[in-house]
Amino acid sequence: MSSLLLSPLVAWANLPVVASFSIMADITREVGGERVSVVSLVGADQDAHVFQPKPADVKKLAEAKVFVVNGLGFEGWINRLNKSANFKGVTVTAANGIKPLAVAEDEHGHDEHGHDEHGHDHGRVDPHAWHNPQHVLRYVDNIAAGLSRADAAGAAYYRERAAAYKARLQELDSWAGKQFAAVPAARRKVLTSHDAFAYLGQRYAIRFMAPQGVSTDAEASAKSVAQLIRQVKKEQVKAVFIENMSDRRLIDQLAKEAGVKVGGKLYSDALSSQPGARSYLEMFRSNVTALSQLM
Repeated sequence: MSSLLLSPLVAWANLPVVASFSIMADITREVGGERVSVVSLVGADQDAHVFQPKPADVKKLAEAKVFVVNGLGFEGWINRLNKSANFKGVTVTAANGIKPLAVAEDEHGHDEHGHDEHGHDHGRVDPHAWHNPQHVLRYVDNIAAGLSRADAAGAAYYRERAAAYKARLQELDSWAGKQFAAVPAARRKVLTSHDAFAYLGQRYAIRFMAPQGVSTDAEASAKSVAQLIRQVKKEQVKAVFIENMSDRRLIDQLAKEAGVKVGGKLYSDALSSQPGARSYLEMFRSNVTALSQLM
């Protein structure tokens, strides 16, 4: 009897799944458990904004049954890759159903920080929705549904794992709210490398500033950097962070000219290969701890 119950698991022990970047890969592994084998195209501490697929990546996708992406324009290279791989499997857009935050632009096509957003594919929405755990609940549901389409025999298994993971996300969100509630509202101001934390700011009433726009591919103009330096001085911003996948030279220069110190590291678009941010849950907890201690 037991062997019959286990047979679907054995048959699909390695449902081949490709995820666009490390955060999507981790959430997919949490939902898929032992039934899936997940490969991440963009690895830990790597920048998905500037990723260029190689022939080996095309081969990985061509052999996969499921492709998990964030969506909202985050993976600007996805259409080229899909075409090259002739992918015919299930594509899961994890952010489907989430109302994205808009990126304000002026009449010249620059975002609110003065960055030229032409040349990459975010358009006018911010794709970094995973920085709000409430949105990740939707990611989990979408991923579970996609895995179930590719592996119907595992549907109940995926639903069970999704429910358990969502409970942990709710606990994380509740904990984060308590950490930030202890910080006076006037001190909830943060300077980071690029504009990746608007969803976290919206969820917990934190104001984020950045010299780069929503993509690290966007150039920060001299004018916008000068404006930001004046703003940091005027508002006495104390919390200044680099990101694990960004070049820190710009933020170091800005901090020096504004007379503030870079106080720590945040994880924005990638998990880490080092302990402390190897999973989404660890990454989020690390970010909340760092922010609440420095603000």
